[in-house]
Amino acid sequence: MPAALERMRRKLAGSDDGDPQMVKIPAAMLTDGLPAVEAACAQALSESVHSSDVILNILARQRDPGPAAIILTSDALRLRHAPLADCARYDQLRSA
Repeated sequence: MPAALERMRRKLAGSDDGDPQMVKIPAAMLTDGLPAVEAACAQALSESVHSSDVILNILARQRDPGPAAIILTSDALRLRHAPLADCARYDQLRSA
């Protein structure tokens, strides 16, 4: 077992819910791989945190895609007149 995972196992062994938490960590290897899980464990331990929820959160943040790509819009599709909120017009259409 890699060193960071072994240290995390020892830390969790002292808590009441350590076994169920420890089960979640290796399960994350199926989706994220061993190197990513080991790095997440090392990061959590360096921050003096030993919780499977923190490790899963670290892994999720690494998986999170970056911001969406900006799509350039042609001038033909740009609005010429900005929409206006006109409640009176809405009321007029509603009463018809």
